[in-house]
Amino acid sequence: MSLPPYAVRAAEDPADREACFAVRKEVFVGELGVPEDVEYDAYDARAVHVLAVRDDGVPLGTGRLLHGEAAAARNGGDPEVGSLGRLAVTRDARGLGVGAALVHGIEEAARARGLRAVDLHAQTRALGFYERLGYEAYGPEFQGAGLPHRAMRRSL
Repeated sequence: MSLPPYAVRAAEDPADREACFAVRKEVFVGELGVPEDVEYDAYDARAVHVLAVRDDGVPLGTGRLLHGEAAAARNGGDPEVGSLGRLAVTRDARGLGVGAALVHGIEEAARARGLRAVDLHAQTRALGFYERLGYEAYGPEFQGAGLPHRAMRRSL
């Protein structure tokens, strides 16, 4: 199956942000059972949200970049390391490269902000995906939103 043309871009207006939140609700809340009050947090207001959207306007996936104090609070205090999170791809778009394109878009947003690395908390079932993109796991497994995770990092 091939994917119609799509673009990855920063969510620039309220409609884009709503599309990001709708994808997250579909994937994290609907499929994975993450409670809505856990899925959406105070970091959303300051994050750079990235959206993958088909040329016809259908959202395919999203992710976010935390930077500055918000990222430092999650990564041990380093303001030069961004935090990639909330990466979600709709069921129909999985396996077609959308997730990797979103990660690259988030990394570009991190570079544009002068960050030297990107950290993330990967669900353990997604470790291989991130390893293929150059991320390395570190530290012990931990629970996040009721799911097993590992911390990962990639230098930019």
